[in-house]
Amino acid sequence: MKKALIVYGGWQGHDPDGVATVFEEILKSENFEVTVSDTLDSFLGDLTVYDLIVPVWTMGKLEREAEKNVCAAVAAGTGLAGCHGGMCDAFRNSTDWQFMTGAQWVAHPGNDGVTYRVFICDTDSEITRGIKDFEVTSEQYYIHVDPAVRVLATTSFPVAEGHHSPNGRVDIPVVYTKMWGKGRVFYNSLGHTSKIFDDIPEAKELMRRGFLYAAR
Repeated sequence: MKKALIVYGGWQGHDPDGVATVFEEILKSENFEVTVSDTLDSFLGDLTVYDLIVPVWTMGKLEREAEKNVCAAVAAGTGLAGCHGGMCDAFRNSTDWQFMTGAQWVAHPGNDGVTYRVFICDTDSEITRGIKDFEVTSEQYYIHVDPAVRVLATTSFPVAEGHHSPNGRVDIPVVYTKMWGKGRVFYNSLGHTSKIFDDIPEAKELMRRGFLYAAR
């Protein structure tokens, strides 16, 4: 049986408890043995015993020892998968974390409640195969992205007007994968709260497939 570690907490506006519960249910349905923790101390110790690490923690502070430990475990083959600010706005001062995860949130023009489209741009991936473009009403994440990622789905800006609008249309990744050493990394920018996984079946299915992809 594969083992997964979910670590949740940080800014409560992202519903970390609810998102962690949804992710735990998905993983258990796929026969993972799941450990759920609400402390960053869980990033210390031997993380290589896990096949998958799932961070659900926004705007926290990760101590250097813990950061190095997670990065080393993923490099050794433990998978990493997460969503929204719970993974790519987790630790703003931790640049190695950002290097490993592949992106950092910088803006969500229009805030919550923006209706936008997610475009599946890589239909050959096991994560996106058979999933069609779909519409979402939520935060639209503008992220700064590692050019090494494999982009699976995108969204187009601007939808809500702002200082970015004079630049014209730009496509920003929503779903991607990358490698960190021997470890597989999966990210989905959807997931402002757990409700999106109830309302948008594609968002939940992308997470399920992403977990399976990343777990070694």
